[in-house]
Amino acid sequence: MLRYLLERLTYGLLVLVLVTVIVTTIINLSPVDPARLTFGQRLDEATVALKRQRLGLDEPLHMQVLYTLRDFSPFVAGSPKTWRAEYTGHNAQFGDLLIGIKWPYLRESYHSGRPVRELLFEAFPNTLILSLCAIGLAIVLGICLGILAAIYKDSWLDRLVILMSSLGYSVPSYVTAIVLGVLFGYYFRSVTGLNIQGSLMELDDFGEEVMVWKNLVLPAIALGIRPVSIVAQLMRSSMLDVINEKFVLAARAKGLSSIQVIKDHVLKNALNPVVTALSGWFAALLAGAFFVEFIFNFKGLGFVTVNALLNYDIPVVLGALLFTSSLFIMINILVDVTYAFLDPRIKLGE
Repeated sequence: MLRYLLERLTYGLLVLVLVTVIVTTIINLSPVDPARLTFGQRLDEATVALKRQRLGLDEPLHMQVLYTLRDFSPFVAGSPKTWRAEYTGHNAQFGDLLIGIKWPYLRESYHSGRPVRELLFEAFPNTLILSLCAIGLAIVLGICLGILAAIYKDSWLDRLVILMSSLGYSVPSYVTAIVLGVLFGYYFRSVTGLNIQGSLMELDDFGEEVMVWKNLVLPAIALGIRPVSIVAQLMRSSMLDVINEKFVLAARAKGLSSIQVIKDHVLKNALNPVVTALSGWFAALLAGAFFVEFIFNFKGLGFVTVNALLNYDIPVVLGALLFTSSLFIMINILVDVTYAFLDPRIKLGE
């Protein structure tokens, strides 16, 4: 197990390095000048040049990539000049060689001047809550629909579940978000009481921040519909496969009731592909739910990232991508461990 985890973490670090190099290269090769965007388009060239120098945008491309990797890396090795004042950690100097361990430095936003780490950590709780609600909807509704469809195979209920799940999976989340927002946040707002746009934290009439839980309803449903559809179909097919296994037939032959057979023998074995699907969807939802958050003006990680892309705020874009990539890696490792726990036949590292 330990060897497996070390191998996966090593591969994960290589993935993060590749993501950083590729994204940094693409952004810096684009024809947009971030230094000019921070001021506007009517400044003299000398001011823009000074801004580019301060942001490090006047360096060659390969140096910008190396500087980005150095800032994002938890390790520093080189001359004492490589340890910047913004680094938080510990270092030791051996002659002209400095070796240190630090927190990844995600730099400051070009537009607000705030540390990128603060911006991401402020937005992430909203995305986490939204993702948990969406995935909770998928777990409860998707598993229940899948079980019912499997039990009543070839009935009208089974056909209805298949039809609705196919439709729900086919429609993109941002289209669902627009439809839900227009219908229940605008036309039927007097009945539902829901807002067409709004974040989890809003300012009340006295200028104080309050939690508006109803602003979570429409984004969570819009995000959850596709996972619900996937989980329902996977649960149905997995249940049908397990029901025909010999150990299930043996349990029925012992006189166990249908509820006992499903609860004690079928569900645990049928959940393996569902867990895998849920983990992938949970990672994707945590990664930002970019368009859904932007449509509902829900100030989460996706909203911050889209705004950064529109404003060409390179540090925020790079920090958000690195953060979401790390989430994908950690969740995938956790899923593999969970999968091995659910199925004793699976041995990690072998």
